[in-house]
Amino acid sequence: MKNFGNNSSSSVIKPDLFISDLHLCSSRPHITSAFLSFLQNTVSQSNALYILGDLFEYWAGDDDIKDAHHQPIINAFRTLAESGVKIFFMHGNRDFLISKIFCDAAKITLLNDPSLIDLHGQRALLSHGDDLCTDDLDYQTFRQQVRDPQWQKKFLSQSLQSRKEQIEAIRLRSEKEKSKKSMLIMDVNQLAVNKLIKKNHYPKLLIHGHTHRPYQHHIQLDGHSITRWVLGDWYEQGSYLRCDQFSCKAMHL
Repeated sequence: MKNFGNNSSSSVIKPDLFISDLHLCSSRPHITSAFLSFLQNTVSQSNALYILGDLFEYWAGDDDIKDAHHQPIINAFRTLAESGVKIFFMHGNRDFLISKIFCDAAKITLLNDPSLIDLHGQRALLSHGDDLCTDDLDYQTFRQQVRDPQWQKKFLSQSLQSRKEQIEAIRLRSEKEKSKKSMLIMDVNQLAVNKLIKKNHYPKLLIHGHTHRPYQHHIQLDGHSITRWVLGDWYEQGSYLRCDQFSCKAMHL
């Protein structure tokens, strides 16, 4: 991969880090502990942290921020932000109901999906990635429904307990349906990837998660060279992408 920006060793620039699909929840305390350690020991030495969706296994609404599992995570984000580390969050398919109350409490900035950023002199396009899985028609129909503001308003008007029960039922049904789908259907569609790249004027980098299939893909499209980085999940991998002024590199805890 080509170097980013100025590669003078005299210029020390802190890296930017990218993660997704942590699926933090109280039933996996070891993952939460690993993440809090990652924030304290690794992210604290970086310029910025980009969380590209599915930080939590699910998010029932911002009125759940006082949950005992959520508080240490929010506090750790706030501590990082106050130390000067910039933190950005993009909705995933599990936590799209995260809103202003959570972001203000954690001192993080909410990004649109997709978002273009300047990454050490290179244009990088960020996405969660679920919108690219266009072959999974059932999921895309569901995604359109739950991302509708009117649906969300009605859903959030219910009690927190009722929302959690409904989400658990949806998750169980989703797991059963996924077991019947081919892995190919649940991956990104290359035509959808190409369309997104063209729409955003051929950025040098496309970084996304969702599929849990970490890899570095090289794309040649209309005379342009694009690198597509797929982020891994944290169930077994604990992976993240580290980008500095020289290159990007997939890392593991």
